[in-house]
Amino acid sequence: MYNADSTSKFLKGELLQQTGNPEFEHILLDSRKLNFAETSVFIPLVSNRRNAHQFIDEVYQKGVSNFIVSETPDLSKYPEANFILVKDTMQALHALVAHHRQQFQIPVIGITGSNGKTIVKEWLYQLLEKDYNIVRSPKSYNSQIGVPLSVWQMKPENDLAIFEAGISQPGEMVNLEKIIRPTIGVFTNIGEAHNEGFLNIRQKINEKLVLFMKSDVLIYCKDYLVLNECVNTFHNQVGKKEGDNSMQILSWSRKTEADIRIINIDKEENSTRIDAMFKEEPMHITIPFVDEGSIENAIHCWVVMLYLGKSQEVIQERMLGLGNIAMRLELKQGINNCSVINDSYNSDLGSLTIALDFLQQQRQHLLKTVILSDILQSGKSEASLYEEVADLLDKKGIQKLVGIGKGIGREKRVFQQLPNLKSAFYNSTEEFLQEFNPQEYNNETILVKGARVFEFERIIKLLEQKAHQTILEINLGAISHNVQQYQAILKPGTKLMGMVKAFSYGSGSYEIASQLQFMGVDYLTVAYADEGVELRRAGITLPIMVMNPEPSSFDAILQWNLEPEIYSLHVFQLFEEEVRIAGKTQYPIHLKLDTGMHRLGFEKKDIPRLIKLLMEQDYFHVKSIFSHLAASEDPFMDAFTKKQGELFTEMSGEIRKALCYPVLRHIANSAAISRHPDLQFDMVRLGIGMYGIDGNPEMQEKLQNVSTLKTTIAQVKKIPAGEPVGYGAKWKSKKPATIATVRIGYADGYPRNLGNGKGKMMLHGQLVPVAGVIAMDMLMLDVSAVPNVQEGDEVLVFGAALPLQQLATWGDTIPYEIMTGISQRVKRVYFQE
Repeated sequence: MYNADSTSKFLKGELLQQTGNPEFEHILLDSRKLNFAETSVFIPLVSNRRNAHQFIDEVYQKGVSNFIVSETPDLSKYPEANFILVKDTMQALHALVAHHRQQFQIPVIGITGSNGKTIVKEWLYQLLEKDYNIVRSPKSYNSQIGVPLSVWQMKPENDLAIFEAGISQPGEMVNLEKIIRPTIGVFTNIGEAHNEGFLNIRQKINEKLVLFMKSDVLIYCKDYLVLNECVNTFHNQVGKKEGDNSMQILSWSRKTEADIRIINIDKEENSTRIDAMFKEEPMHITIPFVDEGSIENAIHCWVVMLYLGKSQEVIQERMLGLGNIAMRLELKQGINNCSVINDSYNSDLGSLTIALDFLQQQRQHLLKTVILSDILQSGKSEASLYEEVADLLDKKGIQKLVGIGKGIGREKRVFQQLPNLKSAFYNSTEEFLQEFNPQEYNNETILVKGARVFEFERIIKLLEQKAHQTILEINLGAISHNVQQYQAILKPGTKLMGMVKAFSYGSGSYEIASQLQFMGVDYLTVAYADEGVELRRAGITLPIMVMNPEPSSFDAILQWNLEPEIYSLHVFQLFEEEVRIAGKTQYPIHLKLDTGMHRLGFEKKDIPRLIKLLMEQDYFHVKSIFSHLAASEDPFMDAFTKKQGELFTEMSGEIRKALCYPVLRHIANSAAISRHPDLQFDMVRLGIGMYGIDGNPEMQEKLQNVSTLKTTIAQVKKIPAGEPVGYGAKWKSKKPATIATVRIGYADGYPRNLGNGKGKMMLHGQLVPVAGVIAMDMLMLDVSAVPNVQEGDEVLVFGAALPLQQLATWGDTIPYEIMTGISQRVKRVYFQE
């Protein structure tokens, strides 16, 4: 436990105010994720986009009394709070956690590299949890913020720690090294991922190696030649110390001499045997995976276990039991209008808190349910552990708990004492499945959170709504990343409006809107009033602009507090009459100007009459004036775009001058945000860029793929040369071919004009052409060039490896059309890394 007095001293900060000396054990960086107010310290971080000092009042009102700040607050407003003033709150966060790390003398495994960090960390946990009380990074918490939050979890009961570290630019690893201070280092591999901030791959390796400045041992693969060279140089410079403190190097290789020499890898259908030589002794392991990434990750874990002195018999037994790692929280449609969050592979307090935060974001259902297994290897007594869990569920407003396991069952009284929590307990997953009644789950969001041994994937199968095997995956984390990339180039004070019209460009309405609301965007926009009503029903409270307000929808607009676009004098008068009848005044509206798109909007000649109408009434309050750019993405149309901007400035200026209150202006769409920063005005409208698509190549490089459409193979056939395939017999193979029928057709939104070889999909990493005409529910692929094709194999329609833009090019269309055309019968799965 820490307090303001002691913390101010080792941070060398100024104790501005001390009112008592309450201790804290939780670090709060996000006001939306407050769980334990009485024992939290709030550290408001400052970035180019947001200064979290603005949330001090909010968290104080919720009961937080310890603050570490870099701006002096009005102390009279917080008479019961302790304030420590520092120069930089991020540096203070790092220093606080580095000090915490120094209190422990246990083995700490630090993992870095381009890929595999989280898998290696989680597999090491699986392999070593019987021998140690382990603290580890939740999920993939490996950033300048994630690492401190991970290391802060270290407690006296832990005797092993496993943390991962990632960097995006030079100079960052120095901070993380002081926080993690690993005794055992693992460098997984090196690749091209996240290269943008570095001069070359050698610089990136050397920056990552900084993590191991003080380590006792460094484990890596010699087969990455540049990595091997950099490790040798690093070892010569900093690793060789006097006496017995010299850093040990443990290398492995498939190709050359190393401490662990891999001599054979034998893959079978569902497993791989790996043979090696270590200290002139032959040994082997078998893992239940066949992919190259898993083989590499398993060997890293093998070497760590050998270093820790584990017997080969123990290693072999545990390697066989390695399981899949859930790298993400998945949100799926469930039975009886439920939503199901799948986090069924691990259960500990840290990841439970993250999962509950994600659950709390979902507001489409009032009722929130948690299905929770025993929490294993916590290091706490069962009584104190489940008291903490009960307190957490209570603070998060959970109404139903299903506890599975003998441990949680023994402590069920602490849950039964909560007046707002209905609970039920089962000794095992099997017992729950035997008594499962689907009618008990209706219109609720259900978090399924369990340790791997409980096999909660069996519960997920019961709760999940059955759908055909074509799935559109939407990465909510990638949406957040993309939004932040645009926010980073906005001028200070510029607001952001998120476009969620047309079912959020096919990605889902509520789920995307909820993510944007959680991120703190300023406005949402829909095309029609019914879209806005759906969002309001689901709990979205942000202001929502309706771009196509039909007179028949005016009543719904007023009932659900939606804000219409007014684009003509006729619509102005119609909506004014509706507002007058409803007895409302100062109702928010948005004025649409036509600056050259010639679709909807007031023309220049209309402005005097519009101003007169505005000045003669008290029914409307103009929230914004806006227009549409016709070709902001096209460099050849920049002169026209500039002309539109000038006309918008002139027309909107006349209106704003006539009004006696401030009015927002916005004209920039996704492409214009980066290409025409002078047109950002007071607010921008972010649409397709949010979903990872931007016509500006420089901006496209910064964005992450959001949507992945994939399906499966229903049947595989061998056909002779000259045999026709599909409707109309328009496609014939020139030689014997292998044809795979996949579960997607034009009714799912796959463009029909991509038939007969024009379109392609990806199978086992290879592009394969569409064979024949696309049918309503199925299509065929020529997979002759791909070996070992099986029924049930996954096929990528579009995603990171096969960009949507490429599909649009093949189809002679635009990404918008394909995105919005994905049928509602295609199952959406939302996930958060």
